[in-house]
Amino acid sequence: MKHRFRWAAALLAGALALSLCACVPFVSTNDKQDLEKVTFVLDWTPNTNHTGLYVALSKGWFEQAGLDVEVVQPPADGAEVLVASGKAQFGVSFQDSLAPALSGDTPLPVTAVAAVIQHNTSGIISRAGEGMDTPAGLAGHKYATWDLPVEKATIAHVMAADGGDFDAVELIPSTVTDEVSALESKSVDAIWIFYAWAGIACQTAGLETDYFAFADIDPVFDFYTPVIIAGNDFLAEKPETARAFLQALARGYEFAAENPAEAADILMDAAPELRANEALVYASQQYLADQYTADAPRWGEFDPDRWAAFFQWLNDNELAEGLAPNTGFTNDFLPD
Repeated sequence: MKHRFRWAAALLAGALALSLCACVPFVSTNDKQDLEKVTFVLDWTPNTNHTGLYVALSKGWFEQAGLDVEVVQPPADGAEVLVASGKAQFGVSFQDSLAPALSGDTPLPVTAVAAVIQHNTSGIISRAGEGMDTPAGLAGHKYATWDLPVEKATIAHVMAADGGDFDAVELIPSTVTDEVSALESKSVDAIWIFYAWAGIACQTAGLETDYFAFADIDPVFDFYTPVIIAGNDFLAEKPETARAFLQALARGYEFAAENPAEAADILMDAAPELRANEALVYASQQYLADQYTADAPRWGEFDPDRWAAFFQWLNDNELAEGLAPNTGFTNDFLPD
């Protein structure tokens, strides 16, 4: 669930010369040899962001759609390059991570085709009662930083809006792997988290915290994270396969929204290591049940204005190079 920002431009080298995997004709059957192979690359180890995928696999909905879906772990440089090269047809990314991939003279040929959840649940968590419940309160405290331009610009922006001074924050290089331990030990005072996992982890551990979400400070930060991406060549050559995949995937996320406890069990059956944090998985799944579709008309849909607003903010703050605000996403492959 740790969202690693990737703000160096991705280089394809020779990967773009690789062809798509050979596929057999699309048919609706449960015979593995007649199913069309689709590779899906995660962004991290399995977690509740991915539950809909594992539900659809467990229920056989991909096979019913004529697809043999293989789930793979991401390479060091993320899912974007693997999907762009055609080695995977779909993957998990984030709108902010896509920005550098879509910028410059040689953008990666990938497109976001579905939003996993509708709103950005990231923000700053801190120990309760120490004055960091609003952005200005970060001044004079230790913040665990990745030292990345968009990260620091975001925090500086919300602090300025709250009358605070980002220069007064003590930046500590982030080595955080366990937010609860990091806060309890006081090695840091504040951490950028995604609430559905790290925030819920603090709750289930009984740690009292303060938290503010970036999207609550400025709606420009209500960008899409995470998202499902696909390769542009694949979408052009196999549009019906893409639609069949997303229809099955949407069923998985709709089931997870309606049946969070059962969906959590399905996820933990697929990734047994998660059983060590069973209470966290159940609580995280319950939290996300209301986030998958939220106020959107259907699971996966992007609001074009909201997508463009964040990309325009990146341009305005010189955090992206030649990034077209309305680029990089489509609703065309989602089920009706």
